[in-house]
Amino acid sequence: MTLNPAFKLFISIALPLMVGAIAGIFTATAIGSWFETLHHPSFRPPNWLFGPVWTVLYLLMGISIYLIWIQQATSMRKRVIIIFAIQLSLNFIWSFLFFYFHAIGFALVEIIVLWVCIFILIFQFRKVKPLAAYLNIPYIIWVTFALILNAGYFWLN
Repeated sequence: MTLNPAFKLFISIALPLMVGAIAGIFTATAIGSWFETLHHPSFRPPNWLFGPVWTVLYLLMGISIYLIWIQQATSMRKRVIIIFAIQLSLNFIWSFLFFYFHAIGFALVEIIVLWVCIFILIFQFRKVKPLAAYLNIPYIIWVTFALILNAGYFWLN
């Protein structure tokens, strides 16, 4: 079955945005309560910044997976799509570990695994479509910052 490229683009962008929106709903419920009771690292950005940053990152993820999806079907393309799905799942799970279950330590371990997965994703995407890899550089930079922030919360709490 061949899908229209415009439909592939829509699905590619909609999927990460939906994952982010669902995780965001659970995150938002904890922000006004449990999260504010924590000791915060001094370098914590304002809460309002996270939504716009994650929206841009999810858009870039969507465009990057679209660029992979429209490539010729190969075992490498299939492998990198699986890696993308794994990292998106890990991204989704982190919000629940940290904000819903209040498991800061488990969230820290999980975000380290996520970071490694993103790193692998970028290098594997580069083999299929370099632009797709480059679009994920802001993502790994932000997750690096989030990992450090998570470590700060773990240390302080």
